[in-house]
Amino acid sequence: MVPFSFAGEEMALLPGNALYWPRESALLVADLHLEKASFYARFGQLLPPYDSRETLARVAAAIRVTGARRVFCLGDNFHDADGAARLEPHAAGMLDALTCATDWVWVAGNHDRGQVPGGTALDELEVAGLILRHEALAGERRPELSGHYHPQFKLVTRGRAIRRPCTVASERKLILPAFGALTGGMDAADPAIIAAMQPARAIDALLGVQGKLVQYPLWRAAA
Repeated sequence: MVPFSFAGEEMALLPGNALYWPRESALLVADLHLEKASFYARFGQLLPPYDSRETLARVAAAIRVTGARRVFCLGDNFHDADGAARLEPHAAGMLDALTCATDWVWVAGNHDRGQVPGGTALDELEVAGLILRHEALAGERRPELSGHYHPQFKLVTRGRAIRRPCTVASERKLILPAFGALTGGMDAADPAIIAAMQPARAIDALLGVQGKLVQYPLWRAAA
C-alpha cells in the first residue's frame, strides 16, 4: 500500500486501482463494469466471459490485504441494467460472499439502472465529511471522492509510451481509476477531467511506483 494524505485523512493506493481508507476500514473501488463482456457478446463481439470473476477476485484480494470491513463501489457497478441478471453462478456466488462479509455500498453511476444484488444502493453519501459519488461535481467545495472518468497517465520511458491508470487529485477532490477488468481509460489531463476537478489550485496524477507515491502535475491555476 502507498499512503498519502487527502482532506486531513490518511489514505492508501493499492495495486489494482483501489483506495483504502484506514480510519473507516473502507475499501473504495470505482467503475467495476461487471458483465461488460457478456454485454458485448449480445452484439456479436465475443470476449472471454470471465471479466466479472476477475474483477471480483481482485476486490476479494484487496479486502484480504487491507482487512477492510466496508466496501464503497463508486458507480458504474454493472455495465448495463441487466448485468446483475447475467452473472454466471460462480461470479454470483463470489459477489454474494463479498456483500455478506462486508458492509457493501453500491453508489449509483450513469450505467446503473437495474437492481443490484446484496449490499445497500445509494445515489451518493457522506462519510466522515467526505462526499462519495460517481461523477465529480464541478464547483463542489466539500471533499469529494468519485470515479466515472477512468483516468490514465501516459508515461514516456526509454522511448516508449506507457499508459497507466492513475488517481487524479486536487486539494478537495480525488477521481479514482477504473477497477474493472475490461475498462479503458481517458487521459488524466483531458479538459473534461480538469473541469470536473474545479475549484482547484493544483491537479496531479498520483501513481504508486515500487511502493512510493509519485505525483505528476496535470494543471496549475494561473498565478
